[in-house]
Amino acid sequence: MAEKQWYNISPNDALKRLGSSGSGLSSSEAKSRLQEHGPNELERKKKTPAILMLLRQFRSPLVYILLAAAIVEFALGRYLDASVIMAVLLFMATIGFIQEGRAERAMEALREMAAPKAKVRRDNKVQDVEFREVVPGDILILEAGDKGPADARLIEVANLKVNEASLTGESIAVDKHTSALSGKAGLADRKNMAYMGTIINSGRASAVVTATGMSTEMGRIATALQEVEQEQTPLQKSIGTLGRYIIYVVLGACAVLVVVGIWQGMDWMEIFLVAVAAAVAAIPEGLPAVVTVVLAAGMRYMASRNGLIRRLVAVETLGSATVICSDKTGTLTINEMTVRNLYVDGNRVEVTGEGYEVEGEFRRDDKTIDPEDEESVMLILRIGTLCNDALLSSGEESGNIVGDPTEGALLVAAAKAGLNEEEVEETYPRLDEIPFQSERRYMATLHQNDGSRMICVKGAVEKVLDMSQSILKDGKPVPLKEADREKVQEASDSMAEDAMRVIALAYAEHSGELAELKEEQIDGKLVLVGLAGMIDPPREEAIEAVKQAKKAGIKVIMITGDNKLTAESIGRQLNLPEGEAITGADVEDMSDDELSKRVEGISVFARVEPVLKLKIVNALKKLGHVVAMTGDGVNDAPALKAADIGVAMGITGTDVAKEASDMVLVDDNFASVVAAVEEGRAIFNRLRNVILFLLATGMGELLALVFGVLFLGMAPLVALQILWVNLVTGTVMALSLGLEPKVGDELSTPPRHPKVGLLFPGLLLRIGFLALMLGIGTVLVFNFMEAAVGLEEARTIAFCSVVVFEWLLAFNARSDRYTIFQLGVFRNRWLFVSLFAAVLLQIAVVYTPFLQRAFDTVPIGITGWGIALIPGTAIFVVETLRKLAKPQLFDLGKWQPATRMSHKKPTA
Repeated sequence: MAEKQWYNISPNDALKRLGSSGSGLSSSEAKSRLQEHGPNELERKKKTPAILMLLRQFRSPLVYILLAAAIVEFALGRYLDASVIMAVLLFMATIGFIQEGRAERAMEALREMAAPKAKVRRDNKVQDVEFREVVPGDILILEAGDKGPADARLIEVANLKVNEASLTGESIAVDKHTSALSGKAGLADRKNMAYMGTIINSGRASAVVTATGMSTEMGRIATALQEVEQEQTPLQKSIGTLGRYIIYVVLGACAVLVVVGIWQGMDWMEIFLVAVAAAVAAIPEGLPAVVTVVLAAGMRYMASRNGLIRRLVAVETLGSATVICSDKTGTLTINEMTVRNLYVDGNRVEVTGEGYEVEGEFRRDDKTIDPEDEESVMLILRIGTLCNDALLSSGEESGNIVGDPTEGALLVAAAKAGLNEEEVEETYPRLDEIPFQSERRYMATLHQNDGSRMICVKGAVEKVLDMSQSILKDGKPVPLKEADREKVQEASDSMAEDAMRVIALAYAEHSGELAELKEEQIDGKLVLVGLAGMIDPPREEAIEAVKQAKKAGIKVIMITGDNKLTAESIGRQLNLPEGEAITGADVEDMSDDELSKRVEGISVFARVEPVLKLKIVNALKKLGHVVAMTGDGVNDAPALKAADIGVAMGITGTDVAKEASDMVLVDDNFASVVAAVEEGRAIFNRLRNVILFLLATGMGELLALVFGVLFLGMAPLVALQILWVNLVTGTVMALSLGLEPKVGDELSTPPRHPKVGLLFPGLLLRIGFLALMLGIGTVLVFNFMEAAVGLEEARTIAFCSVVVFEWLLAFNARSDRYTIFQLGVFRNRWLFVSLFAAVLLQIAVVYTPFLQRAFDTVPIGITGWGIALIPGTAIFVVETLRKLAKPQLFDLGKWQPATRMSHKKPTA
């Protein structure tokens, strides 16, 4: 027979099984158990050794190509060429290494912001110990506001309520007891257990620890994360595809040059050197470094916006998201219960304000009322304050609640009306109480009221109605008739339809010297004052974020552990996209194929278990969506890791969620997710601009070589000149191009289809057009000048014409649709800094004797520079006119695969 679960046995049996007692373990026994069971903490992913983190930066097909080029250069004895390539690779790797190291250190700091302590009874004394020192058999002392340090079986409880939202997703606090349960119970139904990471909302308890560290329920979820495989991000796939394309181009170009060289009668060494020059020309040596710098800049920007990027490529991935799956509690909502409606004297009174802010108005029929002029309103708020165990510590505008969120909401509503908790309790001192229990469904308190006594009651609407004989109308108790009951029930049902949690508040007066409160003294004797409806409202910034996401063509889906009615109401308030609302049970009944067919028409998933969140995310990914998942609880962690990018909350988020995520929002602000989407799209646009620039110039140089050998029987440029153009001039300008400010329309365009990478047909056409112009222009300049001034000077002028072309192309490459005058000529100041540096370097390579010998250059005059300016200036003018006349000319396949364009092209 299998051993019974902890929730199936009595507290005494649990103590015996654990070898403990009510007085706790001895210090020596606790020390021994700590050595046996290990520290009470979740295993963290082992830190990547620094050398492996550095080597990881080299995992790219493009880097492999560059390494191969460097090896060939070394083999040929061209040590300068090879050294420059290796220096660029090392530069790129160093930047990636530094950025990822910074992110890991920031995560460590985030974990250690607060080292929590637990109260335990050892040697029959209560003492504070660090969470990591708690061991099985320890007796925990739990009080309101505490965080559960480990899994434990409750021994004694007094009005204990526990918020288990971080584990189960349920935002309503759970009433706890000590009785043994029969049969198998789900996690949310184990009312005699307390779990690691959950919050004590109200009451007190003692409990014996049953599991610590990775043996806890949190630990089991953390273990499950190791089974989730991570795929490559869209950017990684795009860079890999680009690298493969370039391999084909290099091999094809070299083959063409060999054939043409033989046909032209060139000797084998000359053919070989031209082929090497072609390989150097085709490979954008600066691209890995520029990609790393662009991503690092985006990472720093997000850090300034309280978004901690844990992986460098994660910034871009969020920018390509088509769906954001978000948890509700604490992410889309503020995780603070708020009284929204009161029902008194047959009317609903709206209470404004959000969360625990103590500023708000009372409105009836859209008109502001003064609650102090409304006797019934003040009475219901006074009852809510007296029949209450929570504490409100408030500043001028916001408060902090210790205790049950429902009771806290009543205190905040009373504070909005000017009622001070301490003053009310001082005026009506509490003499006795009947604490709330789930079986009883109400709480009652007895108070002194001058020479008499007043009993205050709050509880479930049906229960308080049954206990009432009167109802308050116009400030006076009148007999409660059936019609009154129906009106109260209708008001309750109406609030419930708006996803509010509804409680009834009542009172009774007693003229004698009553000192002890019993149920028979209130049953059937209460005066019903009214109802209070409360809800965990959506964040204002989340509403705006959902609006921005819609505008950006991104669907927001709510996945929550809360009930369907609440989830639907919050969804309406957030203005989520139209769609079905279904429960976790519905999802469980569906096959993977059935869910894939329906998932795009669903906006709200309610009562969802963690494993089902994984099922939903995988169904969306199966349809080709790029899925982002936001969340803060342990229950979100597997889906966070399975999603294309997981976004965890930094303040309310659990360690498990943070470890599973790609990005952590330090301030828990959902609006930062949309900011990340915008930045991710801007980064992708910058990368496309950089690729256009580098490939257009590289392919242009390649075409210049091919045309030169084909038509002139000689190369207009030598290999080291091409290397200079690509690595010095090209990389310097490309780095600044990668720092281009956002255009401002990033959230006005649809998300890219997952199959659309960095390269798309329109971009390839533009690259081909620009490369052709550069290749033809360079050969014409070389051919014209070679006849006039000789080979060396002609090559120098052709070399300078390529460099000037790149300078002007960098300004044109800032956007594929807007001219530099529309963008702002001086908006990218780094481009001018780079241009100044590039001009100085080019002058040096043309006029410095040492560099002249290395790069086969000779000094040129004003006429030579004038001719070198012609190709670049011509294409600058042509591109500017094209953007003004037809900015969408090169949009083919930009957002959707070119064979099937389902999105409208955005207007300029």
